[in-house]
Amino acid sequence: MTTRAYDLVIVGAGSGNMLPTEELAGWRVAVVEKDRFGGTCLNRGCIPSKMLVHTANLAHTIRDAERFGIRTPRAAADWPAIRDRIFGRIDPKHDEAVKYRRDHGIDVYLGDAHFVAPKVLQVGGEELHADRFVLAAGSRPVVPPVAGLDQVPYFTSDSVMRIETLPESMVVIGGGYIAAEMSHIFGAFGTRVTIIGQADTLLAEYDLDIRSRFTERYRQRFDLRLSAKIDNVSMAGNGVRVEFTSSRRSQSVEAEILLIATGRKPNGDRLGLDAAGIDLDDDGRVKIDDYYQTNIPGIWSFGDLSNHFDLKHIANAEARVVRHNVLHPSDQYKLPFSLIPAAVFAEPEVASVGSTEEELQEQGRPYIAATSPYSDAAYGWALEDTTSFLKILADPENLLILGAHIIGPQASVLIQPLLQAMCLGNTVEQLAYEVLYIHPSLSEVVAQALLAL
Repeated sequence: MTTRAYDLVIVGAGSGNMLPTEELAGWRVAVVEKDRFGGTCLNRGCIPSKMLVHTANLAHTIRDAERFGIRTPRAAADWPAIRDRIFGRIDPKHDEAVKYRRDHGIDVYLGDAHFVAPKVLQVGGEELHADRFVLAAGSRPVVPPVAGLDQVPYFTSDSVMRIETLPESMVVIGGGYIAAEMSHIFGAFGTRVTIIGQADTLLAEYDLDIRSRFTERYRQRFDLRLSAKIDNVSMAGNGVRVEFTSSRRSQSVEAEILLIATGRKPNGDRLGLDAAGIDLDDDGRVKIDDYYQTNIPGIWSFGDLSNHFDLKHIANAEARVVRHNVLHPSDQYKLPFSLIPAAVFAEPEVASVGSTEEELQEQGRPYIAATSPYSDAAYGWALEDTTSFLKILADPENLLILGAHIIGPQASVLIQPLLQAMCLGNTVEQLAYEVLYIHPSLSEVVAQALLAL
């Protein structure tokens, strides 16, 4: 066993790969990655899925064009061309990143890693010793304990975007953002999609009005089976059969392929954290303080391994804080953000920040609410949009925004000025009367909701 000593060892090259900068010049640094540089986001998450979403949006728009007076042949998806265009751009990034780090004096270790003692990490036949470790090993898809699942082929978000051929039919188990986005992608390309969800709506963590409208829209596109409990999975001809109970009766569906989209879990159980003396919480996430340090001084953790958001923009922000805290132990930073925005890149698109109406009701907190339909704005007319809307919740006393929720085109963009207002303490009055909104643009949907409040 070869022993190597470092000033800093980074475990995970997703957002962890953001840590080495010129500020660390003079330090001996190692980056350890078991799979591919770029982590989930680049290789099997945010980036390829959004490249697919954009392509799916084009196909969906073409199919819907006739109501605008545009007659086109039915859109046909060349799946290998779509897939290869995306991953032909993504896949070379790993080798490029490894070469870049090594060319700039950072040692890169590719392979499984686990602690064998406090501040001693084993990678293959080498032991890495360091005064400082940063853990950024991310998360992976949850595979639920379903009877028969170990006897049938299935896909997760890690693998489904690289399938060889476009399936004629797909059954999706799950009702969250991954299930929503993947159903939109494959449905837009012509796959018949059945979604089996445990809750009575899709996107169960979102505001009731948003998730109800989203579920309504998806019911028009897909075969939805909700309030369901999966009983068994088995082979059926050239595909799979899923048996489940819903509405107190046994049901089953068959499809060419099965996609499991039931959430994600942190990778802490793969790092030998017991040997390092690092504490985990009840969800298996690494326990950290406000400065991202674990219970072991000199070991920090961030991203999906430690937080409960599974959002790349949070991990990136945390990486900046962790870098500062590693470099400046006597001048520690906390993450300055208390508001966590999120979006679902589906059709329709969804974005949300702050409290939902149900949360405010449960808290007994007074609030006022206003909803602005896209159809009331000129650009909504251009879109022929009759179902999208924006909802803002505010404090009736000081008129500060408590929550904002959007379903419709450009939702992830329209949420941003409201998020900034919440972060900066701007009131509804300031936003409504002291800011101009371009006419005719979708931003007028924001203005109309503010004026209504």
